[in-house]
Amino acid sequence: MNLNDAFELSSFVNGEWIRGEGELVTSVNPARPSQIVSSYRTVTDTTVENALCAGASAQTSWQTTPSHVRAQILRATADLLEERLQNIAQELSAEQGKPISVCRGEVGRAAAIFRYFSHDADTATGAMYASPRAGERIFTDRVPVGQVLCITPWNVPLGIPAWKIAPALAHGNTVLWKPSDVTPLIAVRLVEALNDAGLPAGVLNLILGHPEQAERALRDPRIAACTFTGSTAVGRHLIKIGAEHHTDVLAEMGGKNAAIVLADADLEWAADQIVSAAMGWSGQRCTATSRIVVETSVSDEFTSLLLERVEKLIIGDPADTTTDIGPVSTERQFDSIASLLATGVSQGARILTGGIPQQRDDSDGFFIAPTVLDLASPDNVLFSKEIFGPVAVITTADSAREALTLANEGEYGLSGSIFTSSIERAFVLMESFEVGVLHINSESCGADTHVPFGGFNASGTHHKEMGEQARDFYTKIRTVYLRGGRP
Repeated sequence: MNLNDAFELSSFVNGEWIRGEGELVTSVNPARPSQIVSSYRTVTDTTVENALCAGASAQTSWQTTPSHVRAQILRATADLLEERLQNIAQELSAEQGKPISVCRGEVGRAAAIFRYFSHDADTATGAMYASPRAGERIFTDRVPVGQVLCITPWNVPLGIPAWKIAPALAHGNTVLWKPSDVTPLIAVRLVEALNDAGLPAGVLNLILGHPEQAERALRDPRIAACTFTGSTAVGRHLIKIGAEHHTDVLAEMGGKNAAIVLADADLEWAADQIVSAAMGWSGQRCTATSRIVVETSVSDEFTSLLLERVEKLIIGDPADTTTDIGPVSTERQFDSIASLLATGVSQGARILTGGIPQQRDDSDGFFIAPTVLDLASPDNVLFSKEIFGPVAVITTADSAREALTLANEGEYGLSGSIFTSSIERAFVLMESFEVGVLHINSESCGADTHVPFGGFNASGTHHKEMGEQARDFYTKIRTVYLRGGRP
């Protein structure tokens, strides 16, 4: 399917590309908003119904397909993503706004995820148990949950769908996918790779439509589970719907991630790591460091090191390989960050570098300078509210225990980091740091494919993504009592 000449994208249902008939939605280049990257017309409810039917119809044949055959398709998908890496990375950068080097990494990461989950075909699926009765054996096996609704965000439009779709398919589930309307082209590129790799019709269905259509699909009995990444407000809404319909929901939601810098830390290393975590990808990572708590005795020295690094960052065209910071992805995000910064300053925050974005001309991109603010008190909107932009705030603490208290403030608990040269202090703080992902002497961002990922509190449900734990969500355990007949 060649979309280079025709910007209008299609949904993918039962192995066919289906043009929508609803309203026109456009995706623009955030560095050049006048440039349309792609567009599509939203699908009708009839198309959503057809997608649900296709997934339900394909479920039995897909789950009974030998796991090694499913694995071959995942590996072929990985190969195709690697072959098409350069073109997809360029489109990703144009559509989402991340620097081209970051986009290349994301495409490579998506390929690695598909390859990793293809190996689930070679892992044990159950266990054998002794029976209290003669002539009997008891064992367990894992079976697919059924059709999975997959709702994904715009900030990692290839990597996050990969770590949801790959394990779902590996374990024999069909998928109904509703991607973000900000990055539809990248969603289409992933579906193209899966289709070209030989995925049977109906196993994966892509819907370019309204969020309300995904919500209605969640209420449908043909959906067995839902995996979602996005805001806490939307995640909680989906969890409530799932509970009402006895449908399990995996939700990876917001974060307000803190870095603790203790007086005995390597301050230069801490500054390097925190700048990367706070400003990389224009701060548009759920695991980005957005608040920094520094022991008072080293706060001046650390702040100086941090500002020195932030002010060296190159802001510019994400297609340029020398660019460190591209634009934020949407005008809505630009306006939200500007509003939050203005409110924070009105509440006493002091700008150390960067500043409040000014009103743009229509031709300007959604660029926001990396901004660091000093907070005299944590009683400020910038300390508590997720910003999702290249913004970090600094506050001080007189002790490690006070720093931990500040880091734990608020409803979130996704990721965090501790910088210290003392293993003992690191372990003491680790015991009470309320986050699902904790980095000690490294940045708060990053998630490896082979280890579980997910947050605590309002940042996520108890389910984990990636690693061996992914199978716990995408499968259910059956216990089997086996006898050969009457003893």
